Amino acid sequence: MASDDYTDKDAHEDIKVLHGMGYAQELSRSMSKFSNFAISFSIICILSGGINSFAQAISSIGGAGAGLGWITGCIISGMFALAMAQIASAFPTAGGLYHWGSILGGRFWGWLTAWLNLLGLITVLGAINIGTAYYFTGTFGYLINFGGSDTEIVLFVAVITAVQALFNHLGIKVTTFLTDISGYIIFATTAVLVVACLYYAPSLEFSRLWTFTNYSGDAGNGTFPQSDNMAYLFLLCLLLPVYTITGYDASAHTSEETKNAATSVPKGIVSAVIWSSLIGWIMICAIMLAVPNMNEGAAQGFNVFFWTMDQILPTGLKTVIYVGILIAQFLCGLATVTSASRMLFAFARDDGMPAGSKALSTVSPKYRTPVNAIWTATVLCILYVLLAMSIKVGETSIYVIVVNSTLVFLFLSFTIPLVAGLFAYGTAKWPNPGPWAMSAGLYKLVTVLSVIGMAVILFIAVAPPNERVLYVVLGFIALALVLWVTVENRRFEGPPTGDRIAARKAVIAAAEAAVGQKA
Repeated sequence: MASDDYTDKDAHEDIKVLHGMGYAQELSRSMSKFSNFAISFSIICILSGGINSFAQAISSIGGAGAGLGWITGCIISGMFALAMAQIASAFPTAGGLYHWGSILGGRFWGWLTAWLNLLGLITVLGAINIGTAYYFTGTFGYLINFGGSDTEIVLFVAVITAVQALFNHLGIKVTTFLTDISGYIIFATTAVLVVACLYYAPSLEFSRLWTFTNYSGDAGNGTFPQSDNMAYLFLLCLLLPVYTITGYDASAHTSEETKNAATSVPKGIVSAVIWSSLIGWIMICAIMLAVPNMNEGAAQGFNVFFWTMDQILPTGLKTVIYVGILIAQFLCGLATVTSASRMLFAFARDDGMPAGSKALSTVSPKYRTPVNAIWTATVLCILYVLLAMSIKVGETSIYVIVVNSTLVFLFLSFTIPLVAGLFAYGTAKWPNPGPWAMSAGLYKLVTVLSVIGMAVILFIAVAPPNERVLYVVLGFIALALVLWVTVENRRFEGPPTGDRIAARKAVIAAAEAAVGQKA
């Protein structure tokens, strides 16, 4: 027996599927179904995006931003998760999005998906850890005279990202031990926060949760520009749930390290989104109900969460909650390092990087992790944070612009393989679904709804004051097209297919022998 509930037959079937796609079992397949769920649940981390961006709910349309806006945004993310799960069951590989785009759409679409996803993951890792740095500044910074200057933020991010990378370096068992704990910390901390908000709230005005109030412009401390169009402001409030409920592609990126991947991975994706959406909704609503005065709360802008906690909670209880949130945010970044490094490893394995692919696709025989990819992703993240906090456009750091660009990059990297799958389903490219599957009609409906969701996300991500995001996205796509036509179209072959898979048997055997994988 390979483990208590993972038989040799199960292990053989996982490796057989991987070999059938032309890859060796170099990474350690030791993640349980719960661990696969937990890594996506940890990256989604409602205690990160849900807390740090809470102002996007209240300072747009007031209480309805929590009661109605959160659920609407989560439904959009849920459509992506369902469609993604269908493909993940059929093609359970590391760097899943890139692989799906290539197999189902073609080399160019896979290559473009890889760069969009890589760019999104590196920058979202920076955004998560910058958010953690600012959170630390507002909660415990005074203890060490940490004022949150740009230099201090960069140093803080560099240190915690390096620590996150070190844990990843030491093996997937270390990583999953921490992300499993993270799942419990998120559940427990959220439960305490919800009960505390409801208990200490000056009053419980549940009608807030479906009441629309215009807090744009100065009323919301400039969180969103002044507008009298409530429908437009409702769409803007969706930035909170859509930005928070993302990162569930981590379950797909760790497919080659997950037991019974063809069923565990899709279940991990869908479960992480469902639980995060429901628990997050309860949490966001509880915080909204706890705000002592809506007008004063909205006027706090992005400080509204801390202001509310200061107004209602005893110091000791507040400190306990803040510690739990800080740990959860750190582990959110740790799980994102895992996701980014697996994407980089998988792309490099197919010679997708313009340089250094062989080194980036190397797996440590001792730790069974792609150590070079882990540290490269870490260095790229730190460099991004350094540039993002140093370069200003007017009075605004490019960090603010890139955060919204990140949202577009990530969801575009989701959308490309989903659209490719829609057209490939039932053809020679994808003749049969995996063991976890919706009916053909339901799958296609969900995919179409995902594409509509992408249009909504693009609209709100480039809406004022983020008009520059559109220029960033269009500039990237234009650059990608030029690089593809002039260089990569002739160089990049994509994932192995057909005869190339059969020709890789000796290479697969050698790669597995090098890391001690039993035949």
